[in-house]
Amino acid sequence: MAAPGVRSRSLAGLLPAQTSLEYALLDAVTQEEKNSLVYQYLQKVDGWEQDLSVPEFPEGLEWLNTEGPISVYKDLGGKVVILDFFTYCCINCIHLLPDLHALEHTYSDKDGLLIVGVHSAKFPNEKVLDNIKSAVLRYDITHPVVNDADASLWQELEVSCWPTVVILGPRGNMLFSLIGEGHKEKLFLYTSIALKYYKDRGQIRANEIGIKLYKDSLPPSPLLFPGKVTVDHLSKRLVIADTGHHRILVAWKNGQIQYSIGGSEVQRDDILWIAMAGTHQIWALLLDCGRLPKKNDLKKGTCLRFAGSGNEENRNNAYPHKAGFAQPSGLSLASEDPWSCLFVADSESSTVRTVSLKDGAVKHLVGGERDPMNLFAFGDVDGVGISAKLQHPLGVTWDKKRNLLYVADSYNHKIKVVDPKTKQCTTLAGTGDASNVSSSFTESTFNEPGGLCIGENGELLYVADTNNHQIKVMDLETKTISVLPVFGSGNAVVDGPFLVEKVEKQTVPKLPKSAPAVQLPPVAASPGQTLQFQLRLDLPSGTKLTEGAPSCWFLTAEDPGSVPSYLGAFSGSNYCPATTHLVSIPREQRDLGRLARRNCWVRAWESGSGVSEPVWNISLLPTPERAESCSTRRVFGAGFADRRVLRL
Repeated sequence: MAAPGVRSRSLAGLLPAQTSLEYALLDAVTQEEKNSLVYQYLQKVDGWEQDLSVPEFPEGLEWLNTEGPISVYKDLGGKVVILDFFTYCCINCIHLLPDLHALEHTYSDKDGLLIVGVHSAKFPNEKVLDNIKSAVLRYDITHPVVNDADASLWQELEVSCWPTVVILGPRGNMLFSLIGEGHKEKLFLYTSIALKYYKDRGQIRANEIGIKLYKDSLPPSPLLFPGKVTVDHLSKRLVIADTGHHRILVAWKNGQIQYSIGGSEVQRDDILWIAMAGTHQIWALLLDCGRLPKKNDLKKGTCLRFAGSGNEENRNNAYPHKAGFAQPSGLSLASEDPWSCLFVADSESSTVRTVSLKDGAVKHLVGGERDPMNLFAFGDVDGVGISAKLQHPLGVTWDKKRNLLYVADSYNHKIKVVDPKTKQCTTLAGTGDASNVSSSFTESTFNEPGGLCIGENGELLYVADTNNHQIKVMDLETKTISVLPVFGSGNAVVDGPFLVEKVEKQTVPKLPKSAPAVQLPPVAASPGQTLQFQLRLDLPSGTKLTEGAPSCWFLTAEDPGSVPSYLGAFSGSNYCPATTHLVSIPREQRDLGRLARRNCWVRAWESGSGVSEPVWNISLLPTPERAESCSTRRVFGAGFADRRVLRL
């Protein structure tokens, strides 16, 4: 039957016919009945006088996982196409990805199916291609993704929420739409029958689409999107959620991996608090018999909802089950009085909230706005309470030494600090640029930091710098930031398949023989101690680093097994005058000798002259961490080689 009149391009044009189909499917008993109903529906939609056609992808959009831009009508003709309208911060969109992965494994482009992710951002940070690249890697998305930063296709089709799936026929004609998650059965049913229907009519083409996975162009990394990090204060080890490698790492504080675990972290507490991002709730798992506020005695192993109605909203309430969260993603416990609460990084409302451990009341701390239904009140503003603005914070950690809360303001690429007494929220570190610079708090940068924790009695803040694939170490005393080296050893205990790191060997340049050596006075050290190297390079007036010819510094050990080697590069575009690095001496090291040497090679030029000599100001500072006692204590000597500056 022909549909009357000119057909709109919006999804509303599908609504009457598809609603009738879905009501009929509710009454169907057998799979054959369901298949027949969908086939008849396609006959009806395919018989309309005018297709309900999807618009062409606008020119100039950025594409990932392809050899080039894709055209709906030139490249995708003869294919059943699934358009997945998503934004990478949305937990519901993330929940849909396994269904799409399963569909891709069932049908390939040779079978006539192609999935295209249409990224339509909610937050400004999500419009940046580099951030979408990171999300494509993190969630192992292997189908083409287009960055529709202005949501032009979203608006033309009148898409209303994330995620929305639109199934197209081989002429770019819209066949079905599915809104939200949890439609795997319908997704497979509609797709399989659409492929059969158009194959029966000879309209499916078996040509391959040029797929070029973004992940194949990247070098390997010891960490891949580390999402969270915490300190085991009993054993003084770090526990890292190495999200991209699907593992938990337990490492010493010098970065040496002790355990690689394919499972959950073991907590040393009576209650494990769980941020249920997908159901917008806070749950509690009792690791021993105990009680929760307003609950009777509970048995060990009990797991139950503590706060959150399940509705996605920014609603505070004295009754915890009536409060609403929006994708809570980070928790930190402040059990001592007067706080006695859980701090919650509520990512989609861009707020930090508190949940009382005495009565369960949920209250606002900073960010967001008063309307509980407005999840778009985000920004980057230091301020008090509701006047402060965050953008999709993913982590919080409590500093009981200073009574301060640190926040991973993820999409602003900053670490912020909140005084819960005054509700004052200020930027602690990060310029706001999504890059990778480790220097002072004011000069350093992050890229979507996802988790953080306090260590060393409140002296250090460990940050999971997710999109930089690193753990950053923030020294709260000296206000400097360094990178924690993560490396394996032959002693690592592995639960599950061990990840083999195929890291290319870094080439350390040789210094000129004429390079002068600067000898520092010896510093007493012992196994288990952490040393902090600080180096400052002050270039003379008029001197510039050569673009395109990176300079570098490198730290090596005279005994290769004593400490790991480091190599860092800088150029005119990312030069910072001060660099800091922490080096931990392995506890099993007994003969220290002359342990480490730090060298620098600088390529620079000075306008109007041939050679320029920068001025070095170098210091070696032991951290106040108490060293483990041992029978032999040797002197730690450090030799630093300067280098000749060349005009290039």
